[in-house]
Amino acid sequence: MAKEIKAELVTMCMVYDGDRVLVQDRVDPGWPGITFPGGHVEPGEAFTEAAVREVYEETGLNIVRPKLCGVKERLDRDGSRYIVFLYKCGEFSGELRSCDEGENRWVERTELKNMKLADTMYELLPLFLEDGYSEFFLRRWEDGEVQELRLL
Repeated sequence: MAKEIKAELVTMCMVYDGDRVLVQDRVDPGWPGITFPGGHVEPGEAFTEAAVREVYEETGLNIVRPKLCGVKERLDRDGSRYIVFLYKCGEFSGELRSCDEGENRWVERTELKNMKLADTMYELLPLFLEDGYSEFFLRRWEDGEVQELRLL
Protein backbone atom coordinates (compact mmCIF):
# COMPACT_ATOMS: atom_id res chain seq x y z
CA MET A 1 0.00 0.00 0.00
CA ALA A 2 1.35 3.41 -0.97
CA LYS A 3 2.14 5.73 1.92
CA GLU A 4 1.93 8.92 -0.11
CA ILE A 5 -1.38 10.41 -1.17
CA LYS A 6 -2.30 13.59 -2.94
CA ALA A 7 -3.91 16.09 -0.56
CA GLU A 8 -5.17 19.67 -0.84
CA LEU A 9 -4.89 21.55 2.47
CA VAL A 10 -7.25 24.35 3.41
CA THR A 11 -8.32 26.28 6.53
CA MET A 12 -11.65 27.77 7.63
CA CYS A 13 -12.25 29.91 10.71
CA MET A 14 -15.40 30.87 12.59
CA VAL A 15 -14.66 34.28 14.09
CA TYR A 16 -17.09 35.16 16.87
CA ASP A 17 -17.90 38.12 19.07
CA GLY A 18 -20.20 36.96 21.87
CA ASP A 19 -23.29 35.48 20.19
CA ARG A 20 -22.40 36.95 16.80
CA VAL A 21 -20.37 35.14 14.13
CA LEU A 22 -18.64 36.49 11.07
CA VAL A 23 -19.99 35.06 7.82
CA GLN A 24 -18.97 35.43 4.21
CA ASP A 25 -21.58 35.36 1.44
CA ARG A 26 -19.47 33.78 -1.28
CA VAL A 27 -19.95 34.82 -4.89
CA ASP A 28 -18.01 31.91 -6.43
CA PRO A 29 -20.45 29.93 -8.60
CA GLY A 30 -18.50 26.75 -7.78
CA TRP A 31 -19.23 27.08 -4.05
CA PRO A 32 -21.76 29.88 -3.39
CA GLY A 33 -23.55 30.71 -0.16
CA ILE A 34 -22.78 31.56 3.43
CA THR A 35 -19.56 30.20 4.90
CA PHE A 36 -16.70 31.26 7.16
CA PRO A 37 -13.48 32.84 5.85
CA GLY A 38 -10.56 30.64 4.93
CA GLY A 39 -8.40 29.36 2.13
CA HIS A 40 -5.44 27.29 1.02
CA VAL A 41 -2.35 26.52 3.07
CA GLU A 42 0.77 27.73 1.29
CA PRO A 43 3.83 25.43 0.95
CA GLY A 44 5.91 25.55 4.14
CA GLU A 45 3.18 27.36 6.09
CA ALA A 46 1.81 26.11 9.42
CA PHE A 47 -1.94 25.42 9.41
CA THR A 48 -2.69 27.94 12.15
CA GLU A 49 -0.59 30.59 10.39
CA ALA A 50 -2.58 29.94 7.21
CA ALA A 51 -5.85 30.43 9.09
CA VAL A 52 -4.63 33.75 10.53
CA ARG A 53 -3.39 34.93 7.12
CA GLU A 54 -6.54 33.91 5.25
CA VAL A 55 -8.86 35.58 7.77
CA TYR A 56 -6.84 38.78 7.50
CA GLU A 57 -6.71 38.70 3.68
CA GLU A 58 -10.46 38.11 3.38
CA THR A 59 -11.80 40.23 6.26
CA GLY A 60 -9.20 42.76 7.45
CA LEU A 61 -9.35 41.23 10.94
CA ASN A 62 -6.23 40.06 12.79
CA ILE A 63 -7.24 36.98 14.78
CA VAL A 64 -5.23 35.90 17.83
CA ARG A 65 -4.73 32.29 18.98
CA PRO A 66 -7.37 30.54 16.84
CA LYS A 67 -8.32 27.16 18.29
CA LEU A 68 -8.45 24.04 16.13
CA CYS A 69 -11.99 22.66 16.53
CA GLY A 70 -12.13 19.95 13.90
CA VAL A 71 -11.21 18.64 10.47
CA LYS A 72 -13.27 18.28 7.31
CA GLU A 73 -12.04 15.54 5.04
CA ARG A 74 -13.28 14.71 1.55
CA LEU A 75 -12.08 11.49 0.01
CA ASP A 76 -12.19 11.44 -3.78
CA ARG A 77 -12.49 8.38 -6.04
CA ASP A 78 -8.79 8.54 -6.98
CA GLY A 79 -7.80 8.35 -3.30
CA SER A 80 -6.80 12.01 -3.06
CA ARG A 81 -8.04 14.01 -0.11
CA TYR A 82 -9.29 17.55 0.42
CA ILE A 83 -8.57 18.40 4.07
CA VAL A 84 -9.92 21.52 5.79
CA PHE A 85 -8.58 22.45 9.22
CA LEU A 86 -11.43 24.10 11.12
CA TYR A 87 -10.71 26.86 13.63
CA LYS A 88 -12.68 29.21 15.84
CA CYS A 89 -11.52 32.43 17.41
CA GLY A 90 -13.05 35.12 19.61
CA GLU A 91 -10.03 37.39 19.93
CA PHE A 92 -9.32 39.80 17.09
CA SER A 93 -8.58 43.40 16.11
CA GLY A 94 -8.99 45.48 12.98
CA GLU A 95 -11.79 46.85 10.82
CA LEU A 96 -14.10 44.41 9.05
CA ARG A 97 -14.19 44.70 5.27
CA SER A 98 -15.48 42.57 2.42
CA CYS A 99 -13.34 41.10 -0.35
CA ASP A 100 -13.50 39.57 -3.83
CA GLU A 101 -14.63 36.26 -2.26
CA GLY A 102 -17.86 37.90 -1.05
CA GLU A 103 -19.54 40.18 1.45
CA ASN A 104 -18.52 39.75 5.09
CA ARG A 105 -20.93 40.59 7.90
CA TRP A 106 -21.85 39.75 11.48
CA VAL A 107 -24.94 37.64 12.19
CA GLU A 108 -26.41 36.11 15.32
CA ARG A 109 -25.22 32.54 15.81
CA THR A 110 -28.86 31.36 16.00
CA GLU A 111 -29.48 32.71 12.46
CA LEU A 112 -26.96 30.37 10.81
CA LYS A 113 -29.27 27.35 10.44
CA ASN A 114 -31.87 29.51 8.63
CA MET A 115 -29.43 31.01 6.12
CA LYS A 116 -28.56 29.76 2.62
CA LEU A 117 -25.31 28.10 3.59
CA ALA A 118 -22.70 26.86 1.12
CA ASP A 119 -22.66 23.13 0.34
CA THR A 120 -21.85 20.98 3.43
CA MET A 121 -21.84 23.98 5.80
CA TYR A 122 -25.04 22.79 7.54
CA GLU A 123 -23.33 19.50 8.34
CA LEU A 124 -20.13 21.28 9.47
CA LEU A 125 -21.81 23.57 12.01
CA PRO A 126 -21.70 21.03 14.89
CA LEU A 127 -17.90 20.98 14.72
CA PHE A 128 -17.83 24.75 15.26
CA LEU A 129 -20.75 25.07 17.68
CA GLU A 130 -20.82 21.88 19.76
CA ASP A 131 -18.39 19.80 21.75
CA GLY A 132 -18.14 16.11 21.01
CA TYR A 133 -17.26 16.11 17.30
CA SER A 134 -13.82 16.40 15.76
CA GLU A 135 -14.14 15.19 12.16
CA PHE A 136 -16.46 15.59 9.20
CA PHE A 137 -15.82 12.81 6.67
CA LEU A 138 -17.24 12.98 3.16
CA ARG A 139 -16.86 10.56 0.29
CA ARG A 140 -18.16 12.20 -2.90
CA TRP A 141 -17.51 11.21 -6.48
CA GLU A 142 -17.01 13.52 -9.47
CA ASP A 143 -20.69 13.36 -10.42
CA GLY A 144 -21.47 15.07 -7.10
CA GLU A 145 -23.19 12.06 -5.57
CA VAL A 146 -22.47 11.67 -1.86
CA GLN A 147 -21.37 8.13 -1.09
CA GLU A 148 -20.81 8.65 2.63
CA LEU A 149 -21.09 11.52 5.10
CA ARG A 150 -20.26 11.13 8.79
CA LEU A 151 -19.60 13.29 11.83
CA LEU A 152 -17.06 11.65 14.12
